[in-house]
Amino acid sequence: MKNNKSKRAALFGLMIALAFTLSYLESLLPLSIGIPGVKLGLANLVVVVALYKLTPYEAFAIAIIRIVLAGLTFGNAYSMIYSLCGGLLSFFAMLLIMKAELSVIGVSILGGTAHNIGQIVAAAVLMGTDKIVYYLPVLLIAGLVTGFLIGGVSKVLIERIKVTDG
Repeated sequence: MKNNKSKRAALFGLMIALAFTLSYLESLLPLSIGIPGVKLGLANLVVVVALYKLTPYEAFAIAIIRIVLAGLTFGNAYSMIYSLCGGLLSFFAMLLIMKAELSVIGVSILGGTAHNIGQIVAAAVLMGTDKIVYYLPVLLIAGLVTGFLIGGVSKVLIERIKVTDG
């Protein structure tokens, strides 16, 4: 029993490190297609896999710790607020919809679009204007595409990763 707990703790730590590393990698190689704010969401790979392989609390902790670490390391207060708003909405949307047994790709797509909605809401509040909402359709399309890609990779990883209970 103790060995399984140690393995889960190690896996949890590795997943945080991987999510943080993917965030860093993405900050170095931003998706530059002329659409400000659009990213692949590579770190969401880890969160999606954690939702299926770990407990919801562990997956939530990974998501929040990664956002805070990335924000403190190579972001700023505003980017951390945007990421937290998007990340929280994304996480809870994915958690709720996965209980309805939607496919991993569908869960990831919902997560990507919810993340963009959370960021637009944060931007509207911080900027004191609702005009930013006009940018939402562009971000929703980006969330659909990136959610599909991240969901496809996550599906493969979920099928191949074995996790013991502990």
